[in-house]
Amino acid sequence: MTYRTGALVMDTRNDKLGEVMEECASVVWLRPPGGGREWECPRRNLRLADHQELAAAGRQA
Repeated sequence: MTYRTGALVMDTRNDKLGEVMEECASVVWLRPPGGGREWECPRRNLRLADHQELAAAGRQA
């Protein structure tokens, strides 16, 4: 699955919420919602954030 820039996803390796910044091959670059240090995550370890996770981040679904 590919993710659009700005989508909120969960890094399932550490249950960390991230905003998609860029995709490159099988790696997606994420950053914490609202800013912070970016990290990379293999696409296979991502899933879309659910309603509860979006609410916890102060976002609406």
